[in-house]
This record gives sequence, structure tokens and C-alpha cells, in this order.
Amino acid sequence: MKIGNTISSFFAAAVLTVSAFGAQIPSANPNLEKDVRHAINSLAYYGVFDDLNFTIGDNGVVTLTGEVMQYYVHNSAIAAVRGVPGVTRVVDQIEVLPLSPFDNDIRIRAYNAIFGYPALSRYAINSRPPIHIVVKRGNISLEGVVNNELDRTLVYNRIRSLPGAFSVTNDLRLDP
Repeated sequence: MKIGNTISSFFAAAVLTVSAFGAQIPSANPNLEKDVRHAINSLAYYGVFDDLNFTIGDNGVVTLTGEVMQYYVHNSAIAAVRGVPGVTRVVDQIEVLPLSPFDNDIRIRAYNAIFGYPALSRYAINSRPPIHIVVKRGNISLEGVVNNELDRTLVYNRIRSLPGAFSVTNDLRLDP
């Protein structure tokens, strides 16, 4: 009987071990931040006049913030992030900027002032320039990344002198 009990115990332990390995516990995506950033940067119409940011909360809740010029960028950002594995919910705090010919004129002049200037033209080489120009009711906000403090100051000074702009906020960060 001892051998029978030992064999029964062995099979019971084997069945429990196999069922434990077979049970899949959903795990969080360890690359969630990288995957969300990639989803945003892969948007077809996300451009230099849009700025999107995100935070990742508990249980895969992603909060999207920022400003965009068009509703289709807003909607495609939400859809793209919602499709990232590990994202359980998307909280939408993206603002769609009001349509304004006045703001559009400032955007074009700001773009030319930055990327048309020889010392800063290297930032326009990328398909997605690292500098974002957000114009809202005549107020300009500079977002994104530059290589050094001199470039940060140069971009700000080029934009600060634009006629028609009410204020300029320089939120450019330095590339680590």
C-alpha cells in the first residue's frame, strides 16, 4: 500500500504542477512606456504643430495630454494607444486647438523662423522634428527637445521677436 500511496501522491503533485504552469496570469507589459511612445510617434498626421504627452498609471491606465490642431490626430492618438498591449483604459485630456487663421499665420512664421534659420535647420532634417510649436489664441508654447542650452535660447529668441505673438513659453528640454 505504501507504494500505491506514493505513486498516487506523485501523480497528484504532477497534475498540480502542470496546471500551475498552464494557468496564465495576465502580466503588465514591461515595455508599456516605450510601446505607447512608439504608438504616438507613429501617428500619420502627428506633426510639428501638435504636442502629445502621456502618463501611465496603475493597472495600465494611460492618460493622454497635450494639444493638437485636428480632430483626426486626437482620435487616432486615442485609438493607437488603446491598441497597445497592456493598456487597459485611455483617459483623454487632449485639447483640440480652435481653428484660427491668425494662429495659422503665427505657426507658419514661427516654423520658418526656427527651421529656416541656418543654425537650427538641422532640427528639420527628421521626418518628425523634435521641436513642437503650439499656438493657441496668439500664445506660443515651444515643446520638445534640443541638443544644448544655446539652441534652446536661440529658438526662444527667434520666436520671441515674432510680430503678432502675445506670449512665448519656452518648455524645450535638453536631450540627456
